[in-house]
Amino acid sequence: MTQTCRICGGAPKSHHVAREMMYGSREKFGYFVCADCGCLQIDEVPADLARHYPKAYYSLVSGLPKAPSWKRRLSAAWEYDRSGGLLGWAMHKLKPNPEIRALGELGILKADPILDVGCGNGARVARLSQLGFKAAEGIDAHLDEPVEMGGRVIARRATLDAVDGKYRLVMFHHSFEHLPDQHAAMRDARRLVRDDGFVMLRIPTCDSAAWDIYGTDWVQLDPPRHLYLHSRDSIRRLAEANGLRLVSIEDDSDGFQFWGSEQYKRGIPANDKRGHSKKNPMFKLAELVEFETRARKLNAESRGDQFRAVFVPAV
Repeated sequence: MTQTCRICGGAPKSHHVAREMMYGSREKFGYFVCADCGCLQIDEVPADLARHYPKAYYSLVSGLPKAPSWKRRLSAAWEYDRSGGLLGWAMHKLKPNPEIRALGELGILKADPILDVGCGNGARVARLSQLGFKAAEGIDAHLDEPVEMGGRVIARRATLDAVDGKYRLVMFHHSFEHLPDQHAAMRDARRLVRDDGFVMLRIPTCDSAAWDIYGTDWVQLDPPRHLYLHSRDSIRRLAEANGLRLVSIEDDSDGFQFWGSEQYKRGIPANDKRGHSKKNPMFKLAELVEFETRARKLNAESRGDQFRAVFVPAV
């Protein structure tokens, strides 16, 4: 098979065979790395991709979050606009909320329309609504029924190309890598975002120590659901080709990149009862602390295995 990079048109520089390990089917899928832009991508998008998103898929399990506690409300207030005084500061140290902090840094108002693409069961939209962002809504191609909260639909089944309207923020929280047509998705994001708005992606990246160390055992490769594992260069090129300009990248990885990959390296699927959990820890506390310490260091070096990228419409 002769592959061509679907991001930049470049040729492959390396080929890899990876196993499905979330559910442990161990089906094999081919991936290649583009020699030009560095994007790691699946050889062929499976025609039966939907079967890899069962009803028990973690982001689709029904159930909305409980109302946030006063501590979480104070933390969110401090993260958003530094309100809440000393107690708010203390709560944000105890229960940080980086997602709300990001909205505050971008100047997103609570009345601004927000679209969460690939919202799963709508939990994130619900949390935003609980904190006062009443114009937030979500879509997900795999959602069976609309999700209602407070007398309105906050999440519904839809594909990105079918959405109309204008949003101050269009965001993808670990959903962009699941979309087969990356150029179409970026074009739609540009179409939907206001000229004074932002597109925000949180995605895994192959520009990471975790990919270098673990290769196809890297937990965030997640074949075949993760179709594209972008490099920092490939995501910038993709945006520029579709009317958006990259303004910031912030690594936000954590220790999961290590303990999840170590579990896969040992041949244990994510959903296996033998896997790591609070009730059944595979790793000592000191190891888990070290994983988190390494993750913070890699984030500071722009070598974490995921990042948050923000784009604005190109002038």
